[in-house]
Amino acid sequence: MALKFVHADKKRSAKGFGAVTIYETLRDEILSLALAPSQLVDEASLAKRFAVSRSPVREALVRLVSESLLQTLPNKGTIVAPLRIEEFPQYVDALDIVQRAVTRLAAKFRCSADLQRIREEQSRFALCVDQGDVLGMILSNRDFHLAIAKAGNNRYLEQSYRQLLDDGRRSLRLYFKSYDDILPKEMVDGHELIIDAIEAQDIKLAEHLAHQHTREMQIRFLDYLGSRHMDDFSVSL
Repeated sequence: MALKFVHADKKRSAKGFGAVTIYETLRDEILSLALAPSQLVDEASLAKRFAVSRSPVREALVRLVSESLLQTLPNKGTIVAPLRIEEFPQYVDALDIVQRAVTRLAAKFRCSADLQRIREEQSRFALCVDQGDVLGMILSNRDFHLAIAKAGNNRYLEQSYRQLLDDGRRSLRLYFKSYDDILPKEMVDGHELIIDAIEAQDIKLAEHLAHQHTREMQIRFLDYLGSRHMDDFSVSL
């Protein structure tokens, strides 16, 4: 059974729970590319689909816009954020720099509570891999790396890293597709090596492994794009 990443409070009002449900459903559809990049998102149609008023729909859309998954255009409504493949090299450069920095800081400053949190997120990721839960892999991978950033104790880098990880979630979906959504054991082992370096406070090794992690993703992703015709959806405006 696939993992469910639902954190709704049972005491939440019907209106509030509706917004959470709509948000999570649309988030999963965007991340899975069921909702294609640049596709129009119509508030009235969504209200009808979920059998709710426009208020919880609007609340969900605002949250998705804040996470860069939706984009509001002047006089054109709301669309799924374009997937700008042409900007991928710039994205990877930024990700590599920040990922190396936060992993290096985590190795230097981590405490036992940090290590426990990182290992818990890694366990969730490994379980999602075992279960073939692709959306779970995307979300738990993000949480794993954010736990590392928290251990680095630099909120500015953590905020930058969070934005980069959020922006890269749909690219990660394509990356997993390059493995036909069946990730090799080496993917999980790569996380374990990073954890071991952080635990040992081996700063240089932790940074090196973080760099390797980014490079492997970059090479695999670009090879995948080069071997497939991706004309079934628009990737940019």
